[in-house]
Amino acid sequence: MTRKPVGASAWIAAIGILLACDSDGIVRTGVDPPVKPDTRARSCTEGKAGLYPCSGIDLVSYLTSEEIGLTQGIVSDMWGWTDRLTGTEWALVGHQQGTAFVSLRDPERPLYAGILPLTDGARAAAWRDIKVYRNHAFIVSDGAGEHGVQVFDLTRLRRVADPPETFEATTLYDGIHSAHNIVINEETGFAYAVGASGGGNSCGGALHMIDIRNPVSPAFAGCFADLSTGRAATGYTHDAMCVVYRGPDIEHRGREICFGSNETALSIVDVSDKSAPAALAAASYPSSAYAHQGWLDEAHEYLYMNDEFDEAFGMVSGTRTIVWDVSDLDDPIPVADFIGNTQATDHNLYVAGDLMYQSNYHAGLRVVSIAARENPVEIAFFDHEPDDSNEAGLDGGWSNYPFFGSGVIGATSISGGVFFVRLSRRN
Repeated sequence: MTRKPVGASAWIAAIGILLACDSDGIVRTGVDPPVKPDTRARSCTEGKAGLYPCSGIDLVSYLTSEEIGLTQGIVSDMWGWTDRLTGTEWALVGHQQGTAFVSLRDPERPLYAGILPLTDGARAAAWRDIKVYRNHAFIVSDGAGEHGVQVFDLTRLRRVADPPETFEATTLYDGIHSAHNIVINEETGFAYAVGASGGGNSCGGALHMIDIRNPVSPAFAGCFADLSTGRAATGYTHDAMCVVYRGPDIEHRGREICFGSNETALSIVDVSDKSAPAALAAASYPSSAYAHQGWLDEAHEYLYMNDEFDEAFGMVSGTRTIVWDVSDLDDPIPVADFIGNTQATDHNLYVAGDLMYQSNYHAGLRVVSIAARENPVEIAFFDHEPDDSNEAGLDGGWSNYPFFGSGVIGATSISGGVFFVRLSRRN
């Protein structure tokens, strides 16, 4: 879901967003959550895994919205954490009432261990995003008023005796109020709140930098905004990925670089010196509607970006992913468009190895090979939104998490809950 930029409400309304707010401020999809079917592990056979259209992806398990503590509202983003002491993988699922913690110790029987509610005094909002650093979850919410960044010590999940429990945050960073997302570079120990509003310094909705090397004592570290990007002349960053750069551009190798999806452009900035971040490039691409989110390949040579509104505006023939050659950080070039097999609106995507995992709203989870970096090919899908048309629209699959060592992939459904799937065995 996209945060509405300042002054753009009429523009966004034109795409026919499927969400509507009731008088109590809770965002609802206008449809009843599906009745939960039999969700025993199902292999993808003859194009179906139980009720779900699929190809090359098996159903492991599924929890409805109610089964992860949501009584009203929608499910949004998710992330994951692996407890290195116990080996247990955990799904951290954001929804309108808080963050749900799901144990995947037995992925065919996921256990809802409890919830961290939204900050006292904050508003329930559709957007909740989570990242992890040193066994701590960092959680933000957009359009939520005085929410701040919740910090939660995930090792507390080892001691859950009577699930589901209701938790309190370990600490709260109040240098901002709301934020659309939070980005963490686990290698350096810095977090970047993006799309921030309210609080001490929103940084124009661009990069609000936070030192989290001591996770329970986060500290403001600086701002960066490229005013040549964004729709409100503030350098607004909708999402980003920040890494210690190890790509082919020798000039910048070893520096901390952020790649921002800034509504109108790809923004690349060197944030090694938090007191003096340096803009390297701001590049647009053809038929742009809303540069939403992107992820690097592991060689830091290519970046794959989704544009959230180009399908709804009829600007492309199908779900489009923009392929950027970022081998020269001062001159990124859009070198290819990957057009998917449906017209669904794309949302979050992530890259692991030679595979890209896309959450494409009405079309569910799509897995794309990027072995040929400039020529992606879809190789598998799991449509956890089987009643949808696979057309453009902002309902259905929100996000996914493909980084568990077990191979289990989590995928959230706005009105459905959270699915756990796995790529089918290949001969």
